[in-house]
Amino acid sequence: MRLTRQTNYAIRMLMYCSANDGQLSRVATIATAYGVSDLFLFKILQPLVQAGFMETVRGRNGGIRLAVPANTISLLDIVKTTEDNFAMAECFEDEGSDCPLIGSCALNGALREALNAFFAVLGGYTIADLVEPNPMLAPLLGLDLAAVPPAA
Repeated sequence: MRLTRQTNYAIRMLMYCSANDGQLSRVATIATAYGVSDLFLFKILQPLVQAGFMETVRGRNGGIRLAVPANTISLLDIVKTTEDNFAMAECFEDEGSDCPLIGSCALNGALREALNAFFAVLGGYTIADLVEPNPMLAPLLGLDLAAVPPAA
């Protein structure tokens, strides 16, 4: 299973805002830090705001920030917000399959068990788990340039 680019950057945007320690962040600054377009991140921001993970502040000094503590946002929450489909095989699809084994094949059960294990692992990690143990994250994102080690 492969997560979409949108999910990847949704997680990265949340990590950035968490590393920015409650301060307002600008989408353009986050886009620059990750080397992606502003429009791409704005597209991803909307479902994160609707889900209650991020909030926007309008105005000249506005920006975005986490709407809830980073330790309450699980990776599973984000994946379920940003991914459209978790079908690992056509037999997962709601609209039947041409496979003659539907209803009597153990593959579907094995894949469901694997998907549930994947969800269980993602449910065990939060944005805080990705940010807090990594003291180099903020400097790498340009949030604390004084702490960046000199180039070798």
